[in-house]
This record gives sequence, structure tokens and C-alpha cells, in this order.
Amino acid sequence: MDSTPRPLARLLGAAQRGRLAMLALLMTGSALTEGLGIMLLVPLLGAIAPGESGAVSAWLAAWGLRPSLGQVLALFVLLVLLRAVINQARNAAALKLEIAVVDGLRQRAWRALLQADWRTLAAMRRSDSASVLISHIDRAGFGVNQLGAAVATLITLAGLGLAGLTVAPVMALGGALGAAAILLAYAGMRRRAAGLGEALSTAYRTMHASIAESLDALRTVKSLQGEVRAEQAAFAGFTTLGRARIDYQRDLGMGQILLHGGGAAVLALLVWLAFARWNLSATQVLPLVALAARALPLIGQLQECWQNYAYARPAIGAAFALIDQAEAAREPDLPQADPPRPERAIGLQQVTVRFANLAEPVLDRVDLEIPRGAIIALTGASGTGKSTLADVLSALIAPDAGSITIDGTALDPAQARAWRARVAYVQQDPALLADTVRANLLWAAPDADEARLQAALADAACHFVQDLPQGLDTLIGDGGRVLSGGERQRLMLARALLRDPALLILDEATSALDAANEAQITAALAGLKGRMAILLIAHRGLLTDLADRTYRLEGGKLIS
Repeated sequence: MDSTPRPLARLLGAAQRGRLAMLALLMTGSALTEGLGIMLLVPLLGAIAPGESGAVSAWLAAWGLRPSLGQVLALFVLLVLLRAVINQARNAAALKLEIAVVDGLRQRAWRALLQADWRTLAAMRRSDSASVLISHIDRAGFGVNQLGAAVATLITLAGLGLAGLTVAPVMALGGALGAAAILLAYAGMRRRAAGLGEALSTAYRTMHASIAESLDALRTVKSLQGEVRAEQAAFAGFTTLGRARIDYQRDLGMGQILLHGGGAAVLALLVWLAFARWNLSATQVLPLVALAARALPLIGQLQECWQNYAYARPAIGAAFALIDQAEAAREPDLPQADPPRPERAIGLQQVTVRFANLAEPVLDRVDLEIPRGAIIALTGASGTGKSTLADVLSALIAPDAGSITIDGTALDPAQARAWRARVAYVQQDPALLADTVRANLLWAAPDADEARLQAALADAACHFVQDLPQGLDTLIGDGGRVLSGGERQRLMLARALLRDPALLILDEATSALDAANEAQITAALAGLKGRMAILLIAHRGLLTDLADRTYRLEGGKLIS
């Protein structure tokens, strides 16, 4: 038997038990005050028409209570006010529960992604993860909201049912059976809601992927005059999303129409039976009619909440699927180790890396030595594993066989994890915050003072910063769009240098730059020669001319 907790149990388990207990208590209080308020109709009618009596009036008389009209009305007003206060507290508690569940789920998902190993992260589609973190988890929160509303409605209906049993048991039981039959009749519609929820999840994933791809390629879209195609692709996703929501709303509306019609028919039958067959008095029937009039929209609300939860449930499943995938790939907890500092060389020894979707290893028993202070160039066709080799040297990926070595000694897992602090990586596509130059630099070294920032900028040939309107405090826009391509790469280099790395890796860092910008970065790297080991991943150009030695990666093998 599968022992994995169901998504609902896991979702509610993320909330504090105290919140659930308090919410249940407030729901019960709301239901009791509403039931008592309607039960007061019996003594109220008794006070208006003394000849009429009922079970409630008899019960009050047995206790020696014969409330006057004024007393009954005053108590009714107090109960209404008390219920309003309780409902306000209940709504606040429900909102806090929803926020706690959503925030907890989103935090857990984000933490799981951050702590997953790089192999898993690199294989995951970023737009799918974004869709879960943004849309799906918000829908999960909506599901929690609807579930809470369903429970509150069910408790209120139970309170009304108890009141009805006190007034006229037979009629109340008939109404309860009719309500249960109506809800059972909608089982198929709730299953359809779950299917439409799956379609909505798919539509959200498709839309997020389309928009993310288009935003990343806006320059290409404009240059290829592909605005119309990009618009059509995006709006196709919007149309699918809208259609899924319309289909669901249509089902929801049709269900409400049928439910109210069926409920009215059941009520009419019960009233007829009460007078024509069961010989009940008006004092008994009229409060039950009031109860039914209140219960009927609540039954509709219960069905709607139940259906809404079924609609949101696929999003809850998707959120936990992402969490489970990321948590299963969590990097192991390792003891703290001091980052090793190479005195002679950094190396790879018989390193092999395999990926599950490839028959042949990406790296096949690779041996490499990078002397301290040397510049090594790594070339090769796209897809031959150059970035994978960089990931192994950075200790982002643990090799399937072989090891990273410092001065000829293989690093154990804890030392390899600590080694990341000695490596700085500059990728082809600049990863910059939509913030100031200073904030982007401090991301690498939060405690760096002004002198250290200026030194890193100088080493990376970032002289342009002096000419910016606010210098280090200039906002550079989303992805650094205020800066040119070469300026963005040099700023990335300055940020990398703030880590005081033992190994600096540049992965195709100048492949998209013009000759002038490439020359500036090349000059900056030439000034760094001897201070740290540098690995240049490049196909050709000025950078490779800096190298003390050049290797080519081909078929998983390193060729010198």
C-alpha cells in the first residue's frame, strides 16, 4: 500500500495546527449562532400566536422559561451581532491559514530548487518551474481557501440540521436526505472539474514557456520582423487558457441552476408532505422553511467550493511534484570544510560524466592539469561537454568516476563543496540584477568596501562606471540593459574577481561581442595572468591567444 501522504494531507500539514484548530472552533461558533438564531423563530411565533406550540417552546417551558416577544427579539439581535463578530474572526483566520500554506509551499519549493544538485536543475525547464512557483502555488492557495469555505459551509449546514431536528425531525431528515442526493448527483461534474484543472495547468505551463522564450528573444524577434508570429504564439496560449476557464465557469453555472431548481423542488415536496400528510403546525413548518431557505444557497455554495477545490487540486499535485523532484535531488549534507587553496595546480583525474538521456559519456576519463597562475584554453564544437567540464571543475557536478584534485590530492565531497568558494564563473549570457552597479557587485562579496569594489572594477577594465550618471549607484535596468554587451561582460568579470578566486572560468564570455569589446576583456585578462588560474572556453579569437596551453574536447576526450 502506498504510504505517500495525499496532496491535501501534505498541504494542510504545512500549516500550523493551532491555525486549523482555531479556524474549526470559529466555524463551529458561527454555525451554532446561526442555528440558534433560526430556532428562536419558534418562541417568536409562539409569542405572536399563543395557540401554536412546538418542541422548542415545550423545551423552554420545561425549564420554566416563557420569554416575551421583546426578550426573544433582543436575543435574536445579540445572536446576529455575535455571529457577525465570529464570522469576521473566522474570515481573518481563514485568510491567515491560506497565506501560511501558500507561503510555506512556495518557500519549500524555492528552497528545494536552490538545494538541488546542478544536474537536476540544468535538466529542468525554467518556465515550468516558474509556472509552478507563480501560478500553480497561487491556485493551490485558492484550493485551500475553497476547502476552508466548504468545511465552514458544511459545519453551518450541520448546525442548521440540528436546529431542524429540534423543530420537526421527520421533515428535517427528509431535507437532509434530499440535499445528500443532490450533492451525490454532482460527482461527475466534480470529476470533470479536476480534468479542466489539469487542462488549465497545461495551459499555464505552455503560456509561461511561450512568454519566457519570446522575452528572451525579443531582439531576435524584432530583427527577424517576427512580431506577428510572436504575438500569435503568445495569444494562442492566452486563448487556450481563457477557453479552459470559460468551460469551467459554464459547468459551474449550469450546476448552480440545476442545484437550485432541484433544491426548490425538494423543499416544495417536503412542505406539501408536512401539511397534507404529517399534519405539522405552522409553528413547526415555517421555521423549517426559513432553515431550508438558508440551507439551499449553502448547499449550492458547498457544491461550488467542492468543485473549485477539485479544479485547483491538479495545481497542488504539480507543486508537490516539483518539490518531490527537487528534494529527491537535494545535495547531501556535508561537514564544513575549509576551501582548499592550490599551491601548484588544479586538476581532473580520470573524470567521467554520464547523463541519463545520452548513450555515451559526455566526459570520458578526462585528465587535466591547470598550473597555478596559468591560462588554459578549451575549445571544441558545441555540445561536446565544455560547459560540463567547467561544472566539474567548479564542483557543481560530482563526476560519476574520477575526482577533482588540488596539488595532486583528490578532494573528498566536503572539500569539493567548499572548493566552490574558490571558483568564479563568467557565463556567456550576463546574469545581472535590475539594480545598481554596486548591488550587482556586492552580490558576490556583501562585505566588500569601496576600495575593494574600485580595485575589482579596475582589474576588469570597467572604466565606464566612472562615466555613469550616479557611478556605482546607477541603476542598470533589467538584465543590465542600460549597459552595452561588452560593459555587461566586464561588470560580470569584476563581480567574479571580488570572490578572489583561485580559478576563474570564462564560458564563451566574448562570443557575442565585437572586436573592440573582446580586445578590452582580453587586455583585462592579460593583466590577471599569474594571479589566478584561468580557464577560457572559446572557439577562437583573441582570448585563445592568451592561453599557455590549448586543449580540444572531442567525443568526451581531451586532446592537447
